[in-house]
Amino acid sequence: MLQRLLGEALDRLGAGAYAVDADWALVAMNAQAEMMLGLSADEALGQDAHELLHRQANGMRMPRSQCMIMEAFIGGQARQEEQGSFLRGDGTLLTASWLVTPMRFTPQETGALVVFHEYDPAGVSLPSSTLHTGLLPELERLALLAETTTQLTATLDVNEALDRLVGLVIPMLADWMVVDLITESGHVQRTLVAHGDDRGVTRRQDLQGTLLSVPETSPLPLSRALRGAGSTLATPQTYQGPPDTHIAIEQRRLFEATGMHSAVIAPIRGLREVLGALTLGRSGQPDAFTTAEIPLLEDITRRAGLALDNARLYQRQRKVADTMQRHLLPQLPSVPGLEMNARYLSAPYASQVGGDWYDVFHLPDQALALVIGDVAGHDLDAAAGMAQLRNILRAYAWSQQEPPSVIVDRFDQSLPHITDVGMATMILGRLQPQTDGQWQLHWTNAGHPPPLLVTDDGRARYLTGGHGILLGAQAGLHRTDTTSTLPPRSTLVLYTDGLIESPSHPIDDGLERLRRRAARLAHHPLEGFIDALMQARPLDNDDDVAVLTIRVPAAEAPSPPTVARSTWTP
Repeated sequence: MLQRLLGEALDRLGAGAYAVDADWALVAMNAQAEMMLGLSADEALGQDAHELLHRQANGMRMPRSQCMIMEAFIGGQARQEEQGSFLRGDGTLLTASWLVTPMRFTPQETGALVVFHEYDPAGVSLPSSTLHTGLLPELERLALLAETTTQLTATLDVNEALDRLVGLVIPMLADWMVVDLITESGHVQRTLVAHGDDRGVTRRQDLQGTLLSVPETSPLPLSRALRGAGSTLATPQTYQGPPDTHIAIEQRRLFEATGMHSAVIAPIRGLREVLGALTLGRSGQPDAFTTAEIPLLEDITRRAGLALDNARLYQRQRKVADTMQRHLLPQLPSVPGLEMNARYLSAPYASQVGGDWYDVFHLPDQALALVIGDVAGHDLDAAAGMAQLRNILRAYAWSQQEPPSVIVDRFDQSLPHITDVGMATMILGRLQPQTDGQWQLHWTNAGHPPPLLVTDDGRARYLTGGHGILLGAQAGLHRTDTTSTLPPRSTLVLYTDGLIESPSHPIDDGLERLRRRAARLAHHPLEGFIDALMQARPLDNDDDVAVLTIRVPAAEAPSPPTVARSTWTP
C-alpha cells in the first residue's frame, strides 16, 4: 500500500524521483526515474539505493562516507547539488542535478526522497536565499509537492491534515496560513488561522469561527475562491471599500489583526465540489506574493482537496459505522450480586466496525449466558457476519437446554447453510450461582484465547480447559466442556485477540503481559480495571478489541449494588 501511494505521488512530480526507507532501501520509484536510469521499479525496489545508484564522476563506487546524498540523509537535512553521478541500468552514467529531503511516510516510518533531473550546463541554479524572495528552485518545488502528497495522504483526520499542511508551508512560503472550509450545511467555517515566527507556529483561536454562507455574487477574492472561481492576490487595500458581505468584514478584520501586507487565496476543490479556500499571507516576510507563485499554491490546494475529500468521506463512513456498532453491541443485563463491564475498541485503520463481539443474556433456567467471539476481519462484512452469529447463537442457546459444547457443535454445523461467515472463534459459557453462594462457570471454547480468572488475592491464571476447534473448520470433531468455581470477589476476563496480539512479539508474550497486568489490578474498581486493560493494548496492533469482565460477590458479604455498564469507544 505504501509503495503504491508513493509511486502515484511521485509520478505527478514531472522529474525523476525515488524514495528510500530508514535503511536506505528503495521503496518507490516513479516512471520518469525508471526511464532516466534505465531500470524497472520491480527490479530496483528493495535494493540499497546507494549501492545501486550512487557513483563517483569516474564511474567508481562511491564510499558512503563521501556521498553527499548519504551525508544529508544521515543528518536529517535537505540538500541539493547541481551535479551528481547516477549509474544507469546499462552501466553508463547519468549526470544529474539532485535534491534530497527527509520524509515521514507514517508516524513510525521515516526515510528520504531524492528528486533529480538531467544536468543542464546552461541552466542556472537558484541559491537558497531565494526561498522567500519569489519562486522556489524547481527541485525544491517538486520536493515540496511530493512531501505535501505524502504527508496529507497519510492521515484521514481533517485537523491532522491541516496541521501537517501548516508545517509544510510555514515558513517556506508564508508566515500566515488561513483555511476556510464549507460545512455540509453550506456555511463557511474559518477552521484554521496559523502564524509562524521565530518562536514556532501558533493558532489564533480568536480569528477562527463561522463566517455564514458562501456569497453568490461577491467579486472579492475569498468569495470567488469559495465559489471555485479561481486564485487571486490580495492586500489590505482589497477589503478597504464598503463591505458587500459578512465575509468581507471578516477579511478586513483578518488583515488588520495579522498585519499581512500580501496574501494569495486559492480554492480547495474536492472531486465533486469546492471544499473551501486556502490563504497564505506574509507579514514578517518583506516580499509580496506575485502571480508567478499562484501555480505552486494551486498545486498544493489540489493535493489538500483530495486529502480533505478522503478525510470527510472517511468521517461520514465512521459516523454511520459508529451508529451501526452501537446497535450491534448489546446492553448488559442487571444481575443481582454481579458487577459487569464491557468495552469495544474499533480497528484504528478500518471502517470503525468489526467482527469482535460480546454478549450476556439470561437463559430459560435463569443461568447467565456469556459470549465472546471474533469473526475474521474488521470491516462492514465482518460486522454483518458478527450480527448474524450473535443472533443465531442466542436462538440456539435459548431453545436448547444442552451443555455449551453441544450448543456450539450444532451452531457450527448450521453456519455454512444459513450464514456467509467463513471462520470465527468464540467462547460460550453458563454462569450461575450455587446454593453455597459461590458462582460456577461452565464453558466451551471454539478456538478462542482462553478466559482469564483474576482472584482477590492478586493472582491471575488462564482457564485453558474446554478448548476445541474454531468455528467453520467443519472437521467433525466434538467439543468438550469444562467447569470451574469462581472464588469470591474474583474477576473473569473474556477478551478477543486484539488485546494481546502484536506483529512484533509472540502471542505468548501478549498473554503473559495481560496476565501480569490483570493481577496487579485485582483490587481496582471494575470500571478502572477494564479501562487499564484496554490501555495496555499493543500499540502496533491494528485489530479491533472486545473485552467483557464479570466480578462475582464476596461469599459472606451481602450482594453489592448491581453495576451493569457497556461502553463503546469509537
